[in-house]
Amino acid sequence: MKAEGYSIKDLEVLSGVKAHTIRIWEKRYHLLSPSRTDTNIRYYFDSDLRRILNVSLLVKGGFKIPKVAQWDDSQLKQTVLEATEKKVTEPDYVERLILHMLNFDNISFYQLVNQIIEQKGFEDAMVKVFFVLFERIGTYWQVGSIFPAQEHYVTSILRQKLIAETDKLGVDNKKGLSMLFFLPEGELHEMSLLFYAYLARKYGYNVIYLGQFVPFEDLAKVQSHINIDYVFTAFINPLTKEDLEKYLVLLKESFQHQKIFITGWQVRQLMPDLPRTVKVIKDYREFKKYVN
Repeated sequence: MKAEGYSIKDLEVLSGVKAHTIRIWEKRYHLLSPSRTDTNIRYYFDSDLRRILNVSLLVKGGFKIPKVAQWDDSQLKQTVLEATEKKVTEPDYVERLILHMLNFDNISFYQLVNQIIEQKGFEDAMVKVFFVLFERIGTYWQVGSIFPAQEHYVTSILRQKLIAETDKLGVDNKKGLSMLFFLPEGELHEMSLLFYAYLARKYGYNVIYLGQFVPFEDLAKVQSHINIDYVFTAFINPLTKEDLEKYLVLLKESFQHQKIFITGWQVRQLMPDLPRTVKVIKDYREFKKYVN
C-alpha cells in the first residue's frame, strides 16, 4: 500500500469507477467505509482497494451493484474467480493482472501469465495483453496511484518470459543478415526492444543485442568486429526534439550503409525530422513486414 493510503482519486484511476460513483456506492450501499484525515479527506487501505477492484470487475461483467455490494470479501473473490474463468477477453486479463500486481500475489500472477500465453500464443499475449498492461501501469505510476516497486515487479516477470521465449528460438541466421539492437545512454526501458529483437530472431536474423545504456562510442567498435545490416533502437525517456535529431544524425553517420529502425514514446511525441536512412516503426505489424 502507499504510505499515506489510497485517495479516492487513486481508487478511481485503478478501478475505472468514477469518484462520484464510489461516493454514491458508499452512501447508498455501504460498500466501503473510508478513514478520514484530520481535515476530513477520505483515504483507503489495501482491503478497500481489493474490494472496489473486485466489485468493478463484476459490475463491468453484468452484475448489479445492489447485489454485489452486500457480499463479503470472500464471496466477492469467489465470484470474480468463477466469472473470469468463463470470460477470457483481453481487458479481463489486464484487470486480473493489475489486481494480482497490487497484491504482489506472485503465484496468481505467474499462473495467469502462463495461462494467457498458452491460450493466445506468445506474440499475441505480448501485444494484446502485456503491453496494454504496461500502458495502464505507466498511467498509474504517472499519477502516483502505484509505487515503483509494483512496476518493477511486473517488468521483471515479463522480461524473464521474453528472454526465455527468445532463447527457445535458438540462434541460426537463415536470412544471412545481422541486426543490432541497443538503447542509448540514459535509456533503461527495454521491454519493447526485447520484443522486437525476439521478432527479428524469429524471422531468421542474426540478432546482436547490446541492451540498455550503451555508450555511443561502443557502437563503432561493434562494427569493427561484425558486419551490421540493420540497426534498431528506441527512445522512451524524456528528451528534446533537438537532442533526438542530433542523435539520429550521429547514428546515421556511424551507420552510413545500414537501415536504422527507431521506435518509442518520444519518437511518437516529438516527430523528429529523419535522416534518409532512418525509419520509424509504429508497431510490431509494420516491423514484421520489413523482417518477414
